[in-house]
Amino acid sequence: MARGVEWDFDPTLDRIRALMELLGDPQKAYPIIHIAGTNGKTSTARMTESLLRARNLRVGRYTSPHLATIRERISVDGEPLSEERFTEVYEDIAPYLELIDAKAGRISFFETLTAMAFAAFADAPVDVAVIETGMGGTWDATNVGDGTVAVITPISLDHTDRLGPDVETISKEKAGIIKPGSTTILTQQPLPAAEVLVRRAADVGATVAREGLEFGVLHRELGMGGQLLQLKGLKGVYEDVFLPLYGAHHASNAVAALAAVEALSAGDEPLGDDLVKQAFAEVTSPGRLEVVRRGPTVLIDAAHNPGGMEATLDALSESFQFTRLIAVVASMGDKDVDAILELLEPVVEELVVTRNSSPRSLEPEDLADRAAGVFGAERVHVAERLDDAIDQAIALADQGDEFGSGVLITGSVVTAGDARVLLKADK
Repeated sequence: MARGVEWDFDPTLDRIRALMELLGDPQKAYPIIHIAGTNGKTSTARMTESLLRARNLRVGRYTSPHLATIRERISVDGEPLSEERFTEVYEDIAPYLELIDAKAGRISFFETLTAMAFAAFADAPVDVAVIETGMGGTWDATNVGDGTVAVITPISLDHTDRLGPDVETISKEKAGIIKPGSTTILTQQPLPAAEVLVRRAADVGATVAREGLEFGVLHRELGMGGQLLQLKGLKGVYEDVFLPLYGAHHASNAVAALAAVEALSAGDEPLGDDLVKQAFAEVTSPGRLEVVRRGPTVLIDAAHNPGGMEATLDALSESFQFTRLIAVVASMGDKDVDAILELLEPVVEELVVTRNSSPRSLEPEDLADRAAGVFGAERVHVAERLDDAIDQAIALADQGDEFGSGVLITGSVVTAGDARVLLKADK
């Protein structure tokens, strides 16, 4: 798919709108739950999908970026498109891509995938589509779809070179997915973000439901392999809900997903305790504080900005009592690496820096120089390859108590995906 690189950003919907019109506007064939925000989008999308599927609905899920294979991004009935189906969908729309290339400018990589997702979901056909924005909202290619429900996960600083220098500006971009007459599910937000989002909803006549007011987590406690929750949705209270994921941020994602599905559902009846319990008990979120090995415990997490790293470290300290933690970090050069390192420093005893498989990966030597300024050079180790970095981190962890030592592999979604492959997480 020779369509440039994913991180190219051209703020216009003209090309994707023209393409969707040629394809017969497949994005209008089903209701959409549209998810934007800085962190937590994919986990929220997966939880929303699980709840919808527990209601015996056929669900399409579109998320990005992927961990191991690009086919993960377009899922029907909880499974990525097969290689054959992925190829068929691309070949079906390819002639139309060339028409738009000639008339309106070259269709981008992300626009192509977005069109493929909308077309695949219409062809399936799905009952509901759960669509995650790629970046931003107003100008994101997914915004050719009109969400019946818009979900805004926590907003913080990321992609500041493209979305704006502060939370208020970034929120204005993400608020673009809030459409007239829709229901907007707002997780807890910084005040500048909340003001922007509520104002947008009022301007377009959308109904707003806010975490902590109309819905929220009433109680949570640690459980074996996750947490036990009491959730207040828009239509009922759900007791003793087990979520096999760690951290307050995942509890917040769960109740946002619950509110979104309730908002989509007709009538005032709650979803039902058994359905909600079953759906959440089956949730997975690969690469999000995922335990892939014991003795020492090895966790993979896709945190790649300060907001995401804060949530990860809060969950780590709450759910794991490590006496010795070693981190493996590979990050993109355009991220706020210094802030991420400063957050890790009080928690991590030693750090192994390396690179991931992306051409945007920061060089290990550059990352080591920046880490040395935060950790001190004696606590920083360099490995040119991720597999060597993981081996080195495990060896360092083994110098401590077997049951109190851990390894955290983090810094990027690509790093998380690479590590999952190396450690055979899916096996």
